[in-house]
Amino acid sequence: MSNLNYRLRPDFMNRSEERSLELREVVNRQAIDVAPAVRALTPYEAVTSQSAIEARPDGETTFKLDWNEATIAPSPRVNEAIQAYLSGNRDLNWYPQLGSKDLLGALEGYTGLSSEHLMASNGSDDALQLICNTFLSEGDEVVAPVPTYNHFVVFAQSRGAKITKVQGDSPFDKNLEGIYEAMSPDTRILYLVSPNNPTGKVLDPEDVEGLCRAYPRTLVILDEAYFEFAQTTGIELVREYPNLIVTRTFSKAFGLAGLRVGYLAADPDLVEGLSRIYNPKSVNALGQVGAIAALNDLDYLNDFLAEVEESKELLRDFFASKNAEAYITPANFVVVRVPQISDTLGQLEQRGVYVRDRSSYPGLEGCLRMSVGTVEQTECLLERLEEVF
Repeated sequence: MSNLNYRLRPDFMNRSEERSLELREVVNRQAIDVAPAVRALTPYEAVTSQSAIEARPDGETTFKLDWNEATIAPSPRVNEAIQAYLSGNRDLNWYPQLGSKDLLGALEGYTGLSSEHLMASNGSDDALQLICNTFLSEGDEVVAPVPTYNHFVVFAQSRGAKITKVQGDSPFDKNLEGIYEAMSPDTRILYLVSPNNPTGKVLDPEDVEGLCRAYPRTLVILDEAYFEFAQTTGIELVREYPNLIVTRTFSKAFGLAGLRVGYLAADPDLVEGLSRIYNPKSVNALGQVGAIAALNDLDYLNDFLAEVEESKELLRDFFASKNAEAYITPANFVVVRVPQISDTLGQLEQRGVYVRDRSSYPGLEGCLRMSVGTVEQTECLLERLEEVF
C-alpha cells in the first residue's frame, strides 16, 4: 500500500460537520431538461434475472440464460493474471495503461491486423456509442435491419439521427434486397449485426463487401459480438474498405462480461477520427489484464465453443421431438416460439431457468431466447425443459 495515502484528521471532520449544519433549503428549485433528442428516447430495456437468482435458496442449481453470457467462468489464466497484478507493485489508485497498448498488441495476433487498425473499448457498447458520437449529427440517416441489438438504436437516436428500420418477411433471413432498397447515397450509417442478436442470422463477408462497395460514403458498422461462435467474419475487409468498422467484445465467448472489454477494427483514418473524443483510459486495468490472459488461452476458448456446438445439437433434437418451432442459431443461443409466452416463462422460472422474452420484437411474436452452455449443463437443463414443453 502506498505511504502517500492519508486519513481524515478529526479537526477536518469536525469542520465538515459544522458546515453541514449551515445548509439551507433551496427555494425555487428548477428541473434541468435533458437534450431534446434524448428526451424523445425510449430507454434501452435492460431486464436481467440476476436479482431473482440471487434471491433463490443457496446451493440451488439455476440457469441464467437470458443475456447470452458464457455459462462458465473465464479461463483460469484470467484469475491468475488479475491476482498477480493485484499482488504486484501496481496499485489500483493509478489509472490503467493509456490506450490499452498491451491489449492491442495481443489483439494483433488474434485478429491478424496491426494495432493502427485497432482500438480497445469498455465493452463493444462503448465502441458503438463512440462511433455514433463521432460520426452522427442531427438529422443524419441511419439504416438498421430489424430485429436487431436495440442499444445501438438508442445511441444513434440520442444524436438526433433518423432511423430507417428494415424488416423482411422473416426475421431469420438476411433480407439483403430490403437493405439495398432502404439505402441511399445520403445514408450516413448502416448497422449490421452478424450473427444477429436476437435471430442469429449470419452475413457472409461477400455480403458486407458488396454493401461497402455500393455505398462508399456510408459508414458500415459490422457488430461481431458473437463472431467466435459462428467463425464467419468480415474483419479482414477493414484493410480494403475505409468505410467499414467491425466491433467485437470479450463479454460473450471469452466470459469477461463483468470486466467490460471490447474493441473495434477499422481503417487507420477512421481510428484517428474516433480518437478525437476517445477516452484512452476507458478500459480498466483489470479488464486489460484479464483480456490479455484470455487471449493467451485459446485452447480454453475453443473447448468451450465445441461444447456449445454439441449442446445446440442436443437442443435441436429435443425441440424437434416436441414439434416445437425452434431456431438453433450459429451463435450461443436458440430462439423458440411458444403458444403462451408468459405462461412458459413463468413455468421455466419456477424451475430455476431464466430466459429472455423477445416476443415484442418484430417477427418474433411468442418467442423466447435461450443461451447455450456446456453439454453437462444442457443435459441438466433438458430435464427441466421436459417438464415444460
